[in-house]
Amino acid sequence: MPAGRRSTRWTSGRHRAMMRFNQLPKTGIEEALMQTIANLDALFSRATEHGEVPGVVAVAASNSDILYEGAFGKRDLGKPEPMTLDSVFWIASMTKAVTTAGAMQLVEQGKLQLDEPVGKLIPELASLKVLDGFDESGAPKLRPATKPVTLRHLMTHTSGFCYDMWNTDMSRYIEQAGLPRIISCEKKALSLPLASEPGTRWEYGIGIDFVGQAVEAASGKRLDAYLHDHIFAPLGMKDTGFALGEEQRKRLAGMHARQPDGTIQPMPFEMPQEPEFHMGGGGLYGTAHDYIRFIRMLLNRGTLDGNCVLKPETVATMSQNHIGDLNMGKMPAAIPQVTNDVDLYPDQDKKWGLSFMINTQRTAEGRSPGSLAWAGLANTYYWLDPSGNVGGVILTQLFPFADKKVLDLFSGFERAVYEKLDGMKRAA
Repeated sequence: MPAGRRSTRWTSGRHRAMMRFNQLPKTGIEEALMQTIANLDALFSRATEHGEVPGVVAVAASNSDILYEGAFGKRDLGKPEPMTLDSVFWIASMTKAVTTAGAMQLVEQGKLQLDEPVGKLIPELASLKVLDGFDESGAPKLRPATKPVTLRHLMTHTSGFCYDMWNTDMSRYIEQAGLPRIISCEKKALSLPLASEPGTRWEYGIGIDFVGQAVEAASGKRLDAYLHDHIFAPLGMKDTGFALGEEQRKRLAGMHARQPDGTIQPMPFEMPQEPEFHMGGGGLYGTAHDYIRFIRMLLNRGTLDGNCVLKPETVATMSQNHIGDLNMGKMPAAIPQVTNDVDLYPDQDKKWGLSFMINTQRTAEGRSPGSLAWAGLANTYYWLDPSGNVGGVILTQLFPFADKKVLDLFSGFERAVYEKLDGMKRAA
């Protein structure tokens, strides 16, 4: 068994296969399923043993069960502990879908409205400025925005807010203004101008941090408490939160940085444990098992194990294109220590739902058109395919984002899952 691997399986999906395909020789089905496990185990073992990633946890599931799970390598290259299935990761922007789900609960209750100006709830958003570059002296040129920002804009990255790590002008503005970066969780970090008029283009940004503020304003609860009571507790996501408890810290995966020569070194990193605001766009820690429960809830149209978190029509709404003719564009790196250029599936248009990227064509891995996906800054990724009734999570802790080795690993993982599911369908 490779060092650091706790367990892997293609779980009771194999039992469903036995029932569905009982006309086939049972040994043949078992052998095929075991071959899938072996292939995936080999994929992840090679990646950790060859130093491509420090450690990884991967889980795939249908709406009813775990299909595959595996943990490989080490939690931290500077420490002896192996990676385990219950290791805790900073999931960064995978937080966005969770925060948006919480906001959509309040939309269901009529406490939030998708298309009303959100400045009614968050005064700071009532009179926004747009950054129009810099004048000859180097001073920023600011003008009033002509349109109000709505909750839908914030959820779809069409509000005009951006991230400085993918916007050189905003990075320059932050430096000149002496503002903290968003990851500080200081309230001043939210005092940014827009990079464009609301509703005019897609640009990835801090909008869902303001969705978290809207949840607080509408519910009367701090975001951590609201998400615990209405998302985490109902779904049994016991290891997910903005702060690390004693038990979670014992299982925490360390952060790493890929060096210019391709090697990987441990690096210090921790999200603020007593933040001025809870970063609804990227502040959560959690485990693969917790997040796959969130994905399974969405595959089940809002319900998991009898607990209804969202209405089926709400999940359907979240899964639709909400940016019209706009497209998700390339995200050019402005801070290369943090992120590489991001250009996922450049051969097809990508749309955006209420916090999800939507692929418009079948991917090379097998993901159905209309599937949902996104990621976290430390190279954590997920997808859910409602048409194929499958989703998955792959977690590492590695900078910069969009690491080619991790993206290749994610692609290989997803491809193997679809190949096995397609093979089972053909056998039926």
